[in-house]
Formats: sequence, structure tokens, C-alpha cells
Amino acid sequence: MSSSEQEMRSGVQLVSALLLLLSLSGCSSMDVLVSSYINALNGTTVTIPCTFTSCYKIDRTKFAMNWTYQETLNNTEEKFMTYDKNKGMQPVPSNRFGERVVFSGNLEKNDLSITLQDVQLEDEGLYHCYVRNPPDRIQGHGVIDFKVVTELPPPRDSTIAVAIGASVGGALALLILSMVVVKCLRRHRKQELISEEKMEEEGKLEPEAVAEEGTKLPQ
Repeated sequence: MSSSEQEMRSGVQLVSALLLLLSLSGCSSMDVLVSSYINALNGTTVTIPCTFTSCYKIDRTKFAMNWTYQETLNNTEEKFMTYDKNKGMQPVPSNRFGERVVFSGNLEKNDLSITLQDVQLEDEGLYHCYVRNPPDRIQGHGVIDFKVVTELPPPRDSTIAVAIGASVGGALALLILSMVVVKCLRRHRKQELISEEKMEEEGKLEPEAVAEEGTKLPQ
């Protein structure tokens, strides 16, 4: 079993435990929890989770559930898994799936998950999980948009992201430093020009002052 399948199974078990606690503490109605979207790699084995909570304890003589497949919203639904009060969860003969679908949940934990083996491109579509647990009058219903891909996107490498972030940060810091240095040089140059102008003005005024002193009349 791959690590992704183990993580998914652990997540399903955790959700099942939480839903069981909710059912014990009281609830307002039937609630079905599924993954809205699932991407599966062609040729692999994938678990399609479905868990539920009800206001009542499961009565196996009245409990009912069905898994159905629908190619698109415009197509009719095909039942491929159902519950039998004597045999439990049973696959329904299907030309689409054959024997590739097995029940992998645990009814005692309100887990109705299934496992689809050797995923094919033709398996893409909508998967419906219907649950009824009388005397609860509400029928639970969950829909999974199942997509089949030929290759998974490459994993995100955090070290690359960090390196890129560090490079961008370093470049930004260098740019700011350069701007500060240029600004300081311009200010220093401006101060030098002002000083030079003052010196030139003072040099022009000195001869004039001497000339004025020389033209004074004697007392």
C-alpha cells in the first residue's frame, strides 16, 4: 500500500471516528461526508471514501445503501454496489467495473468506502453514495467527481521555493542597497557643489571689499 493510500485510509478512519462521536452525542439529521473531487492515476488502485452519521443506531434489517456511477449529469445512474441485510455490502454485476470494485469500509464505524482497482480512463465520472437508516426519514447523498489522469503533477519542492524566495529577497535587498548608495552619493555631490559655489561667491566678494576700503576718504 502506497503512502498516499495509507494517508487516505487514516483520514477516513479519523472522519469515521468523529462522525461516530457525533452520532452518539446527538444529531439533527442524516449527514454524508465524501470528497468532492478525486484525481486518480490511470492503472492504480484508489479508495473512494464515504462516511455518514445518523440520528439512530444502525438496524441491519432496515438499513439501505447504494453506490451508483454516472458518466455525466445527463446520463442515467448505474448501481454497482448495494447493501443486503443477510450478506452485507455486495457488488452488483457491472460490465463497466467487472470485479474491480470491492467494499473497503466498516459498517460498524459508519464507513461505506469502496476501493477501485486498476483504474481505467473510462472510470471517470460521478460516483454517488446513497444512505438510508430508518427510522431516520432523510436519505443521505454524497457525490464525488472522479477524474482519471495519465500522470500526476510533480510534487512541490519546498527547498526550491525557499531558494527562489531567498534569491528574490537577496536581489531585492541588493536593489534597495544600491538605491541607498546612489542617493547618498548624489546628496554628497550636491553638498560639494553647494560648498564650491559658496567658496566662489566668497572669493568674488573679497576684492570688492578691499576696493571699498581703498576708496574711503581720509577723516
